[in-house]
Amino acid sequence: MIIERIKLNDYRNYASAEVFPGRGVNLFTGDNAQGKTNLLESVRLASVGRSARTTRWQELVRRGAKAASVSVRVRSDAGADEVTVRLGDAKTVLVNGYPVSRMGELMGVVKTVLFTPDELRIVKEGPGERRRFADIALCQLSRGYFYTLTRFNRVLAQRNRLLKGSPTDEELSVWDMQLAREGARITYTRRQFAARIAGFAAAVHADISGGEKLETGYEGAEGDSIAEIESGLLDALAQSRERDRRFSVTHVGPQRDDISIRSDGMDLRAYGSQGQQRSAALSLKLAEMELMKSEGGEYPILLLDDVLSELDEKRQSKLIERIKAYQTIITCTHLTDDVREKIGEITEFRVRAGTVERSDK
Repeated sequence: MIIERIKLNDYRNYASAEVFPGRGVNLFTGDNAQGKTNLLESVRLASVGRSARTTRWQELVRRGAKAASVSVRVRSDAGADEVTVRLGDAKTVLVNGYPVSRMGELMGVVKTVLFTPDELRIVKEGPGERRRFADIALCQLSRGYFYTLTRFNRVLAQRNRLLKGSPTDEELSVWDMQLAREGARITYTRRQFAARIAGFAAAVHADISGGEKLETGYEGAEGDSIAEIESGLLDALAQSRERDRRFSVTHVGPQRDDISIRSDGMDLRAYGSQGQQRSAALSLKLAEMELMKSEGGEYPILLLDDVLSELDEKRQSKLIERIKAYQTIITCTHLTDDVREKIGEITEFRVRAGTVERSDK
């Protein structure tokens, strides 16, 4: 999959911009606060329907403007598609000119993998970051998973609201059955994801780290099938009721699950150095690229936001070796001649105060 065009109107600091990326490595350079990350953010918005930097889409509208729009046209083995996100009185998403009635219809149209300096959170911070990593990848791979996750979150919110009162066992049982049914599908799918990505992550990490062994696994309700997981969740929810009532929150379910990350037997989440955690995070992101290629038949677009300067020479070289295989969008303030030589052919753009100009023009 490749992006053929990015078009922005009144988005962040862009009054108007139209960009035609090359098929390989695309480099967007410029001073800080000129709009490089905003451009990358717009692609991610068209991919998953939300910004990676804010939950308030109103912040994406250029100051003084009443509305904004982002359009991203991609070409894949299946043909050309265009996603348009309009931000005005409300957020509207269109695929090939037709408004989507459910956000799930957007998933998988523009497939992306995002890597920023903040992605270190996947390893060093709480389980929520690792669940989010898995969920975003899975939603792009399966619209069915997106809808299951949406239903589960709705049921969980309703059960938690009920717990703030004085619910009877009968009232909780109604929500427990729904929570266990949807939660079992999520846990099963995430566990399968963790198992599938483990091989890719181990291979990438061994290459990046010089042979260190990376192991990932899923920590959640046990069971070899959805039915077994559902039964176990129902029992656990029943046993946790008094505790749930006491704290007015649900303690059992995939909203508490985690992905383990170990290197040579050491838990990197708690004991890894920053360098080890950065290597693991990079390995997981590159493994996500390989998994999406394996399951979707083609690579997604890789988005790298100011990460080359964060990597030591060894990791940087290993990353550069891999990005040549797919369309990549890189943002940075500058690139050294040595790194340019390693990358080879580059389509380069200069970003200044919300304007983008191709450097070879």
